[in-house]
Amino acid sequence: QLQASGGGLAQAGGSLRLSCSASGFAFSIYSMGWFRQAPGKVREFVAAVSYRSRSTYYSGSVKARFTISKDNAKNTVYLQMNSLKPEDTAVYYCAASGYYDYSRLSDSNSYDYWGQGTLVTVSS
Repeated sequence: QLQASGGGLAQAGGSLRLSCSASGFAFSIYSMGWFRQAPGKVREFVAAVSYRSRSTYYSGSVKARFTISKDNAKNTVYLQMNSLKPEDTAVYYCAASGYYDYSRLSDSNSYDYWGQGTLVTVSS
């Protein structure tokens, strides 16, 4: 089970930190990802981190603004979002992947478990 939290309202240029706590599976051996879905749009990849946090991956639209991190001791993955833009407004989902082919972490079909989503709204 994955439980995302930390969403809310932010102004453009501001920051938010999303958290996703995991339970019921071996979190430490899963890579983790964040996806988002804006109203009327398809779900898109945001960021991913390999299971031992040795590698991180970002979509071009968030690179250098967002940072993903994974704490295996706390069974939690985070998404630090800085320099927020109105186009970052979306429901953000965390997900867990058992794939060790890291080239597939941007593909939502590579994920085994999904959280319920947390809404991020960025005002201009």
